[in-house]
Amino acid sequence: KQQKWKSSLSTQAKMPPCDFVPEKYESYPYERMQKIREQNIAPALRTYYKKPLLLHQGHMQWLFDHEGRRYLDLFAGIVTVSVGHCHPKVTMATQKQLARLWHTTNIYMHPAIHEYAEKLTSLFPDPLKVVYLTNSGSEANDLAMFMARLHTRNFDIISLRGGYHGGSPYTLGLTSLTSYKHGVANGFGCTTTMLPDVFRGPWGGSHCRDSPVQTIRKCSCTEGACLAENQYIEQFKDTLNTSVPKTVAGFIAEPIQGVNGAVQYPRNFLKEAYQLIRERGGLCISDEVKVQTGFGRTGSHFWGFQTHGVVPDIVTLAKGIGNGFPMAAVVTTKEIASSLAQNLHFNTFGGNPLACVAGAAVLDAIEEDCLQKNSQDVGTYMLLELAKLRDKFEIVGDVRGKGLMIGVEMVTDKDSRRPLPAEEINEIWEDCKDMGVLIGRGGLYSQTFRIKPPMCITKRDVNFAVEVFHTALQRYVERAA
Repeated sequence: KQQKWKSSLSTQAKMPPCDFVPEKYESYPYERMQKIREQNIAPALRTYYKKPLLLHQGHMQWLFDHEGRRYLDLFAGIVTVSVGHCHPKVTMATQKQLARLWHTTNIYMHPAIHEYAEKLTSLFPDPLKVVYLTNSGSEANDLAMFMARLHTRNFDIISLRGGYHGGSPYTLGLTSLTSYKHGVANGFGCTTTMLPDVFRGPWGGSHCRDSPVQTIRKCSCTEGACLAENQYIEQFKDTLNTSVPKTVAGFIAEPIQGVNGAVQYPRNFLKEAYQLIRERGGLCISDEVKVQTGFGRTGSHFWGFQTHGVVPDIVTLAKGIGNGFPMAAVVTTKEIASSLAQNLHFNTFGGNPLACVAGAAVLDAIEEDCLQKNSQDVGTYMLLELAKLRDKFEIVGDVRGKGLMIGVEMVTDKDSRRPLPAEEINEIWEDCKDMGVLIGRGGLYSQTFRIKPPMCITKRDVNFAVEVFHTALQRYVERAA
């Protein structure tokens, strides 16, 4: 029996069929769950939506709530469910390992860590062939900072404004979004530099981005020269010449900024920035954690750094690495990894047998289900369809991204590019949810819709999602009128 959708809003959009039938929800009533949340769960763990969803089961790109309502998940557990909720291959592999060995720790050898290390590092270019497995992205970035400082014997690390690199006391210094900053000392030895945002920044035109959709800003570039890239690199040089010592430990950047709303840089910016950092003795860190540009999501390449034509010294991975299993990794060179071996640095759960089996099954699923190609094809299709809505609605300021890594920035008007107020964005966001589509939020003013679904979604799903978004925008216009 096929799942029926009961939308609380009138829409022409027809939810694609799904043969999966969820189990009957048998846990506590919704009101009791709310009470437990209020009394026993830390208030820092906030929920989405006015009436938070109580989710019960997942199947590939679909989620089901406690009442059996089905939702198209376009945020994938904050870009973490890479191959699909409860993907059969990943589920089967972890169930099999669950019955064999849960945990031993890395003081002993077990097959899973070695098989996974070989499989993962084979996907990286030389000399990135050594992996240190951890439990979370913040921990991976923390370790990357530590390695950079140990190896270079320098201290200062530069990050881009708008970047999110974790919320731990160490990584908080690199994170450059006010909403994540607490009033405690942090950021010693961390310096931020101007974000080369070609939509919202002072420079940017219609040819800057590696994306099927460019900004609507006019371009004043000449043949073979990008004015925006040159200007942002000048700002980067200014930071190097004024804010840090002559030698630095490193530079960390996401290939596309994630939490800040899929912000893309001018095409050659990272290549030049890497060169400038290396001239000053620093290491270059590609954070593929918070944005999950890795694992084929950008479509054209398996890793986000490859889209910039660079090879970092350290790469951090998490989120989609385990399809939701809590695992992460730092991949680097043998030489840099050796810096950490001078003393003990131990991780009890890193490289856990269950985690490694889940990670290996994810890599298999990406290859066997052709999910990198699907990201390219379906993501490009979605970007172009969303661009039509940008051209139709004054409040859709920018559509950007690559593959299934998409941002839609909302504005009061295209000329000023002022962020649309949060309460107005909330109405559009809530309407999409009520019509069965779950979307993320990001940006300095929470003004950007983040669309980063499981990589298994189809063009039919995209048609439904775009139609729902179109209806929500139309309703906003009618309310405003």
